[in-house]
Amino acid sequence: MPVPLDAATRSLLDGRNFPVVATLRADGSPQSSVVWVKRDGDTLLFVAPAGRGKTANLTRDPRVSVTVYDAGNPYRSAELRGTAHLTDLDVTRLSDELAVKYLGETHEQADGVARVVVRVVPDRVIAFPRQ
Repeated sequence: MPVPLDAATRSLLDGRNFPVVATLRADGSPQSSVVWVKRDGDTLLFVAPAGRGKTANLTRDPRVSVTVYDAGNPYRSAELRGTAHLTDLDVTRLSDELAVKYLGETHEQADGVARVVVRVVPDRVIAFPRQ
């Protein structure tokens, strides 16, 4: 069960702010990348290539950290630590929603890479509400 997200964290996640997802490689070293996210209640959704970096890491070890900061005030941020779950949610639908959020229009994936929707269930949130 996810921890409840406060209004400031929900606002960061709902805004056009770019989160960084960190996973663990097989050797224990971190792998991080910028993603687009959608908040779904107190969980997060993002799209990732199936069987590659992030998804391979999360299949092996589902621990994940997502850090998001306010593009207008980088001192306002939140880190969400938790567990990732690869889902069977509609990748195309979420990709379109995220493209509209971040680009203002839908965006076609022309690379032919299979993708999966990842749900992050946070068990800890560390917020930095410095204004």
